[in-house]
Amino acid sequence: MEQEIERFLTYISNKNTGSSHTADAYRRDLSRFLVFLHEIEVQDWAMVDKAVAKRYIAYLSGEQKIVLKSSTLNRNLSGLRSFFNYLVLNGKAAANPFNRIRAPRGAKMLPDFLLFEEIERLFSAIDTSTPEGKRDRAMLELMYASGLRVGETSQLKMQNVDLNQRILRIKGKGSKERLVPFYPYAGQLLKEYINQSRPFLLDGLKSEFVFINHTHKALSPRGIQYLLDKYAMQSGLNKTVHPHMLRHSFATHLLDNGADLRIVQELLGHAHLSTTQIYTHVTVDRLKSAYLSAHPRAKDK
Repeated sequence: MEQEIERFLTYISNKNTGSSHTADAYRRDLSRFLVFLHEIEVQDWAMVDKAVAKRYIAYLSGEQKIVLKSSTLNRNLSGLRSFFNYLVLNGKAAANPFNRIRAPRGAKMLPDFLLFEEIERLFSAIDTSTPEGKRDRAMLELMYASGLRVGETSQLKMQNVDLNQRILRIKGKGSKERLVPFYPYAGQLLKEYINQSRPFLLDGLKSEFVFINHTHKALSPRGIQYLLDKYAMQSGLNKTVHPHMLRHSFATHLLDNGADLRIVQELLGHAHLSTTQIYTHVTVDRLKSAYLSAHPRAKDK
C-alpha cells in the first residue's frame, strides 16, 4: 500500500500539480490514513469503501481524541479524493469512496504549544559543541524568539538580519513584510552561529540564506521538521513537536505574560485580529484549569 502512495506522490510531482508544501501535506495525510487502515485491519486499497471513509472522518473529527480544525479536515478530504481518483485511473480501486463526503462543520482545534519548561528541555537536548548543533540551537531559539513560520525560517536571508538592533525583516504570507525583534540571548546564539559555524558549513562557498544544510543550501522545512523530531525524542518530550508549535508557544507565552493582543497580531503578521484571538482561548482555558484544580470549593461535588 505504501508503494501506491509513493507512486502517487511521484505522479503529482511529475504533473507539477502543486507546490512542495502540497506534496508534503499529501504525504502526511496519506500516511495518517494508512496508519488508520492498519489499525482497522484493512490491507488493500480496494477494501476502502464509503463506510471506511466515513469512519475515518469521524476518527479525525474527534471520536479518537484527534481533533483537527475544519480547514485541515477539508485538506485531508481533498488529498484523499485526489489519491483515490489516481487509484481508480490505474485500476487499483473500483470507485472513489471519498466523493460526496464532507467534513463536519465547526470542528476546531486550539493551537498546540509547549510549556516554557518543555521549551527549555527541547533546547537543552541540542549538542552545541558541533557546527550543526550551534546552527540548530540558534535556529530553534530564533523561531521561538520571533514567532517565525517554518518557511520564513528556511528562507531567512542574511540581508534581513540586523544583529545590532536585533530585528528581523520577514516576508510572510502574501509577501507582506513585518519587522520582528528577538531577545539578547537569541541574538548571542545567532551571532555565534553566523560567525563561527556558518562559514564551516558553507566550506568556502557563498549563500544568501542564514541557515545552511550539509549541501551548502538553505535548510528546508522538511529538514527543520526532522531536526525537531530528533531533539524532541532526545529531550524525552512525550509528544510530537512540529515547527508551528514554536510559533504557537511564542504567541501563547506572550499573552500569558500580559502582551497586548494587537502587538502579538503585528508580531505574528496576522491580517485579522480574529486569527490571533484563538490564542486567548488557550490562555483562558489554562486559567480555568488552574482555577478548578486549586480552588477548594471547585472540588466539591
